[in-house]
Amino acid sequence: MNEVLIKILQFIASISILVIVHELGHFLFAKIFKTRIEKFYLFFNPWFSLYKKKIGETEYGIGWLPLGGYVKIAGMIDESFDKEQLKKPPQPYEFRSKKAWQRLLILLGGIIFNVLLAFFIYSTILLLYGEKYLPNDALKYGIMTDSLGTLMGLKNGDKIVSLDYQKVDNFKKITHDILLNDIKTIQVLRNGKLINVMVSDSIKKELIKNPFFIEARIPFIIDDFLPESVAKKAGLKQNDKIIAINNVKTQFYDEVRMEIKNNKNKEVIITVLRNEKDTLFFKLKVPPTGLIGVIPITDYEKFFDLKAINYNLLTCIPAGIAKTYEITISYIKQFKLLFSPETEAYKSVGGFISIGKIFPSEWDWVAFFSLTAFLSVILAFMNILPIPGLDGGHTLFVLWEMLTGKKPSDKFLELAQIIGFSIIILIILFANANDIIKLLK
Repeated sequence: MNEVLIKILQFIASISILVIVHELGHFLFAKIFKTRIEKFYLFFNPWFSLYKKKIGETEYGIGWLPLGGYVKIAGMIDESFDKEQLKKPPQPYEFRSKKAWQRLLILLGGIIFNVLLAFFIYSTILLLYGEKYLPNDALKYGIMTDSLGTLMGLKNGDKIVSLDYQKVDNFKKITHDILLNDIKTIQVLRNGKLINVMVSDSIKKELIKNPFFIEARIPFIIDDFLPESVAKKAGLKQNDKIIAINNVKTQFYDEVRMEIKNNKNKEVIITVLRNEKDTLFFKLKVPPTGLIGVIPITDYEKFFDLKAINYNLLTCIPAGIAKTYEITISYIKQFKLLFSPETEAYKSVGGFISIGKIFPSEWDWVAFFSLTAFLSVILAFMNILPIPGLDGGHTLFVLWEMLTGKKPSDKFLELAQIIGFSIIILIILFANANDIIKLLK
């Protein structure tokens, strides 16, 4: 229960930061051009507010519905659908009275600030912590793969050399590149021979459901035990390395897992290496689950030399820009998959539950801010989409006015806002319905 609560708190904190920064972008640009802000709200407040206070001409508040937030700009048709003031003559302080380029900047303010937030977070993390990654060349034991990888033609112990004959540097980007860069072939080294593995479109459809189909192959070393562990009762200890089961050599994690699974409801003799010098034997009965209650070490730093890159005040800025750009391009490619019927990627679209699940079950500030930066990029991209009701929809109409010299009528803007708002609600319902379906399954 504590883990769920921590995830929820991180989700609310992250969304709060994103909403405040986004609306602050609109707010500050509006203030620069002397446009009146009537309300500035974190979360929506239909019927009542949790907190509100008027300072000057603006009411600041916190709503009870955590689906976003808003600034209510005088003289603008927005999600409040307030038409009363539009019946009156335009005032100099209203949005509709401002020049087109000023209105454009006010509309884009939220998106600009979300991108700047992502850049600031990434740059700061790189400055304070640098970055580490697992070089593909460091995988001395090759990969381990599941049934999907086997279906593709991969085998445990294969060493991935290249994708479409382009050398791979970062091991963790292999799945990303296969899915998003239209990779057709994987070159692997198997028993000293270079093998070409084909990547079909049908396989990519399955990869979206299971992106973790390959992992670095590692030995099976015990890190901890689950409650009522039969392995612990048998005498196994932390840091024991399992090297054989019933005299069948099990040098790696995948081999141990397979042998244990193949001996459900049977007594087995497990051979372990303790303290890197003592070979010990333990007898136990494998439960029907095929699990013996051990948690293996999965931290790659225990087995491989990770590549570390450090940054200073000068180098973290271009690195932060590059990181923000890389994440943005990656997300755009992922978004494009939604419109490919072959991949059925639309089935993986998630709502608030899916977003909440991506946060770790323990509070980790680096992970929290990294995910907040990632969500900030997503929020910026989603808002730039030319859907009426979003910043991108409003921007589209202003750009049309700037190009043609003709301003859309208030009636048209009101109708577009209603249609756009309806589309947004349907998308939210669809995404959260997917979450519910996944939970039920």
